[in-house]
Amino acid sequence: MGTKIGVGLLGLGTVGAGVVKILRSPQGRHPLVQELELARVAVRDLGRPRPVTIPLDQLTTDPKAVVDDPAVQVVVEVIGGIEPARSLIMRAVAAGKSVVTANKAVIARHGEEITAAAATAGVYVLTEAAVGGGIPIIEPLKQFLGANRIQRVSGIINATTNYILSRMAQDEIAYDAVLEEAQAYGYAELDPSADVNGLDAADKIAILAGLAFGGSIDRASVSTVGISNLQRCDVDYAGRLGYNIKLLSTAERTAQEPNLNMKISQPLAVYVCPTLIPKNHLLADVNGVNNAILVEGEPIGQLMFHGPGAGAGPTASAIVGDILNIASICRLHNNRLSYLPTVSNWQNCHLVQQEKIQQRNYIRIQTHHNHDVAERVSNILNNQGVPIQSVTRFDTANSNDGDTEIIIISHKVSRQQISTALRSIKALREVTCLAAHLNCL
Repeated sequence: MGTKIGVGLLGLGTVGAGVVKILRSPQGRHPLVQELELARVAVRDLGRPRPVTIPLDQLTTDPKAVVDDPAVQVVVEVIGGIEPARSLIMRAVAAGKSVVTANKAVIARHGEEITAAAATAGVYVLTEAAVGGGIPIIEPLKQFLGANRIQRVSGIINATTNYILSRMAQDEIAYDAVLEEAQAYGYAELDPSADVNGLDAADKIAILAGLAFGGSIDRASVSTVGISNLQRCDVDYAGRLGYNIKLLSTAERTAQEPNLNMKISQPLAVYVCPTLIPKNHLLADVNGVNNAILVEGEPIGQLMFHGPGAGAGPTASAIVGDILNIASICRLHNNRLSYLPTVSNWQNCHLVQQEKIQQRNYIRIQTHHNHDVAERVSNILNNQGVPIQSVTRFDTANSNDGDTEIIIISHKVSRQQISTALRSIKALREVTCLAAHLNCL
């Protein structure tokens, strides 16, 4: 088939090592894997022990040397973070080289800039590994689902939090203990804040929203709530009421009909928050480090993508898949990349104000035992136009003074409406604490 396609690797951590292992064992894989050749690798420390051995003359501590190497046609960026990753991607694109990246933080914040530069240069920047690990979701949204009017994309797209919540539900373990366990197993970083505070999931849903709805998404405006304040009792109550709690990421149209006039900005609700999911829902039984993404549109209906959401194997699989995508078109057009299609915004989008987001609600109120409290709380909600689905009373654990917890599930209302009602509820003398407020499907 001619000269092999040189791959330059920026980063040789867990994922980078996974990519190397695939490239070095092409047997049984797509024949084009044999046409890929690891040309150069950038690392932080030449002397650090690694799970794969790379010849010293292929290693460098200067990532620019990898990008600029004439033997490199495709640059793979797996160093993470915003900088220098963004600058290196832009440098590769300017040099006429395609890029494959797993960097959701860069794509969520600078995707529009990078896409425009790639279109001008006639190269690809592929990002399948940035969302969902080994789950193929980026290319389906970019291409195969283009005939659909997408109404909603929602999913469980952070493996760390899904592992924590699964363990809390299945084995009745408290949050802090499960987090320590996840760190010991390598499912959570020593600093888990990006995962447990929902920031990683917000990066990913911003990327998916931009692809699904065809417009640039302001990452800074994505409403984000994590799981770090979630109480063990809420996981238990949710289970008893027929729900599982998941960190759910959602992007959805707020208008019933799509805007056909592209000069009109499409309003979207994009948010991340712990959510009660009915146990018969498609996403309810996605457990452990698995991820799942549910796409809803017309005429496709509901389509779910499910699989491992993290780890060296799944992420490396997605990265090499992107490299093969580039390599196949490169081979088809005699090593010319100018024929590659590029993704561009075809619609203006804006995020609605957070207080206008519509959602169902789970509310847990701690109160002194009083038969009138539930009725008074219900009256407040009704007066604020918050329709109630159910009210359930639970005795407080280890309580000898008759304290009670009231669990209210509401129908869908705006966040502004529910916030106003909750302020009045907290002011009731009998209410000792508004203990929890979660989203509910």
